[in-house]
Amino acid sequence: MSNKQGYTVKQYDQPVKRYCQTLDLKENPELIAEYRKRHSEEYAWKEIREGIKEVGILEMEIYILGSRLFMIVETPLDFEWETAMDKLSKLPRQAEWEDYMSDFQKALPGATSAEKWRLMERMFYLYK
Repeated sequence: MSNKQGYTVKQYDQPVKRYCQTLDLKENPELIAEYRKRHSEEYAWKEIREGIKEVGILEMEIYILGSRLFMIVETPLDFEWETAMDKLSKLPRQAEWEDYMSDFQKALPGATSAEKWRLMERMFYLYK
């Protein structure tokens, strides 16, 4: 289901930077439906949401098309990706969450979030 109206972007009182990542799910409609469910507000683990904020991430969105996921992460300008991902991997229940999600993802068993999600390169920008 697509949103042809677009999505509202949160405004911050400070400049932010954006990271974009991608990950593929296993090509199985039932698994994809369950993956979506486990990321819903009702089923996503509270500790995971809190950990994402604790490492300094301001906003995180995941979009899906078929079995392809696209994640947008917004952070303050002084955010250091590798430091934050290392800290995130050590937070309570994070490794458990990654194992829990690995049944759905095309990734190696035991991989951290930073190992599964691949950072993307911006190759186009609409310059003013």
